[in-house]
Amino acid sequence: QVQLVESGGGLVQPGGSLRLSCAASVSIFSIKTMGWYRQAPGKQREMVAIIWGSGSTQYADSVKGRFTASRDNAKNLVHLQMNSLKPEDTAIYYCNTVPTVTGYWGQGTQVTVSS
Repeated sequence: QVQLVESGGGLVQPGGSLRLSCAASVSIFSIKTMGWYRQAPGKQREMVAIIWGSGSTQYADSVKGRFTASRDNAKNLVHLQMNSLKPEDTAIYYCNTVPTVTGYWGQGTQVTVSS
C-alpha cells in the first residue's frame, strides 16, 4: 500500500515562493508518473503538474513558468517549487499518481497566498 505525505505549505505573500514535498512510503521508481493537484475552497480538485519517471514535466497553463516539479527516486520524494505565487494559488495541495488512485490521497498541505 502506498502512502503519500505532503508538506511544505504555509502562508506567503503574493510574489513569494514555497517548496512542497511529497514523501512516498514505498519506492516511487515503479510509479512511473506522479502528479501535483490542488483544491481551492468551493472548487473541484485540479491537476497542476505531472512528472514522468524520466523527469519530464507538464504543467497547467495557470502555473506554467512559475511552478517546477521534480522527483528524487532514490529518496522517494516528489517536489513542487512554486515561485511568483498569486492569491489564486491558494488551495490545499496534494500529490498522487497519474492517473490518481483514491486510496493514495493524503491530507494535503495548505498553501495560502495573502498580503
